[in-house]
Amino acid sequence: MALDEPKETDTVYDVDGFSYLVDTEFIEKVKPIKVDFVDIGFRLSCSVDFSAGSACSGCGSASNCG
Repeated sequence: MALDEPKETDTVYDVDGFSYLVDTEFIEKVKPIKVDFVDIGFRLSCSVDFSAGSACSGCGSASNCG
């Protein structure tokens, strides 16, 4: 997750006062995505296991999964 401006390729979701920008092609690969607020930030969960041989440690962590 990162701060960003919307692009033509993004889908914008407004949930509980937060706007989430997700690349439309990316979300088709990883949906559903769940975002939870925790004490020190946000926790992301998705349908893809990024830990197996990927540079990303996973959507269930504080890492960037883009």
